Amino acid sequence: MSEKNFIDYIRVFCHSGKGGRGITHFMRTKFNAKAGPDGGDGGRGGHVILRGNKQLWTLLHLRYFKNVVADDGENGMKNNCTGRFGKDVIIEVPLGTIARDEETGEIEAEILEDGQEVIWLRGGRGGQGNQHFATPTNQVPEHSQPGEEGVEGYKLLELKVLADVGLVGFPNAGKSTLLSVVSAAKPKIANYAFTTLIPNLGMVPYRDGRSFCMADLPGIIEGASEGKGLGHRFLRHIERNAVLLFLIPADSEDHAKEFAVLYNELEQFNPELLQKDMLIAISKSDMLDEELKREIAKELPEKLPHIFISSVTGFGIVELKDLLWAKLNMTQSE
Repeated sequence: MSEKNFIDYIRVFCHSGKGGRGITHFMRTKFNAKAGPDGGDGGRGGHVILRGNKQLWTLLHLRYFKNVVADDGENGMKNNCTGRFGKDVIIEVPLGTIARDEETGEIEAEILEDGQEVIWLRGGRGGQGNQHFATPTNQVPEHSQPGEEGVEGYKLLELKVLADVGLVGFPNAGKSTLLSVVSAAKPKIANYAFTTLIPNLGMVPYRDGRSFCMADLPGIIEGASEGKGLGHRFLRHIERNAVLLFLIPADSEDHAKEFAVLYNELEQFNPELLQKDMLIAISKSDMLDEELKREIAKELPEKLPHIFISSVTGFGIVELKDLLWAKLNMTQSE
């Protein structure tokens, strides 16, 4: 998918339908001109509904669909007939989409499953016809209700990529190369910063036909939590990953500092990210001997497991899969 086709944040104006008006009407028969009230209820206004679609990976299809307006309900009719409901508008979104109100920032819906439907904006209720207001003392009610107004406002749709493992690292740390080796994904790879401008997903095959999903996320730089580099635009995708794999290249000038910067940016963006399972992988390790590996290991946090890998030679890749699978199973069992 090209960068211009990946849209993960969009603003839309939504308006649910107005409820139909209940009517005032009296039944007239051949032998009774005052047979009683028979005014029907108004129909409900159309809802605005979000539906999950696992075939979608972006919000691109909504770029030119900025005004979402559901139909109004029809007015009630005689003979106690209810008016037709307004037609609902269904917005299909990729899994991992969050819907917010622009003014309050409140999360109003979250789509995580294929086919899941959530009524985002409810249509107005139809008004009651005069049949409902007949009493023993008022058998000829002249009153009926108008329909309720629909709901309107500017709304935000935000996509957070769903993946089991998220690759976290500086630009050019080897994340895309690793993903291309362990899965069938073909991310763009080049020897310059910010090669990856959109999240790339790949299914990683494991033993006995099992697999898990890995996401190559655009590189983080110092200050990303404040909006530098690609900033908040892609940090939010990390919130969906069950396990975070920190990728630090073997040729880094300071491995401990590089990890500390990455860790700090996650903490500044959302402290809850630090509760996730974490693993450190030292990439490009084919250039290291055993003595250098021991020296680098001393720099890394003692509480976090680490592994040396090389995407070029395949060194440590099988062991990395084993570690990730164990982490994922431990996370899911909890």
